[in-house]
Amino acid sequence: DMADWQIGDVKITKIIEEDSPVPGKFVLPEATPEKLLEIDWLSPNFITDRGWLKMSIHALIIETQGVKIMVDTCLGNDKERTTEAWAMRKGSFLEDLVAAGHPRESIDYVICTHLHVDHVGWNTMLVDGEWVPTFPNARYLFGKKEWEAWEKEPDTEHFGPVLEDSVKPVIDAGLADLVACDHQVNDEVWFEPTHGHTAGHISVRISSGGEDAVITGDMTHHPCQLARPEWSCFADYDPPKAIDTRWDFYAKYVDKPVLVIGTHFSPPTAGYIVADGERYKLKC
Repeated sequence: DMADWQIGDVKITKIIEEDSPVPGKFVLPEATPEKLLEIDWLSPNFITDRGWLKMSIHALIIETQGVKIMVDTCLGNDKERTTEAWAMRKGSFLEDLVAAGHPRESIDYVICTHLHVDHVGWNTMLVDGEWVPTFPNARYLFGKKEWEAWEKEPDTEHFGPVLEDSVKPVIDAGLADLVACDHQVNDEVWFEPTHGHTAGHISVRISSGGEDAVITGDMTHHPCQLARPEWSCFADYDPPKAIDTRWDFYAKYVDKPVLVIGTHFSPPTAGYIVADGERYKLKC
């Protein structure tokens, strides 16, 4: 299942690894069915009839100036994880990449918006009992601030040995670049700091031919947070900072012709932020 968008000369393609509704409390503890059903514009695209969050785990491939950039690499296969549905997966993600015309050897850059489990999984794959980089011809761009925070405090109890199996092997292979929070890949793609969910979290900004887009990462997990920016994710590293970041981001892009592509938004996955009283909504 894929979708794509054209931003000037840039093409962005979504490759889904996992797409299923979850109870709100799994991600956003305050997002109860009652509260979600009160936000009328969330139906039918973003919540189910019973008030569960429709969510997706997908990678986004940016084709820009002759290079291919993959933003976030989902969960991966064969990995020990504390979340049962995410553990020892045997998914078809690599085959799906080939089918979409993006075999793993064709990727030039991998950007991880942050180093959580569902954003780094396909950084590596299991070959003869060893974790090897999945994208052998890519430079992997990790935020320096993000890496340093995780290196100090690897949160294995929540998610499993994520750094050991999905980040360190890339660094050890010499394929990683630790970059600034506002790193520019080229003049069409750059990082935008959106800290809070993690210490060095970034979003990815795209601009080409007078058209604009931004990929959220987990700065916003679900469109309901446009209506309720104060709803925090259970995994937010600094909840007050994450809340401020959401308010700032929505205010910055409200009523602007900037396509917002959600890293976990279910189809249609992308839309424009419009004002809704003192709050916001996603117009698709």
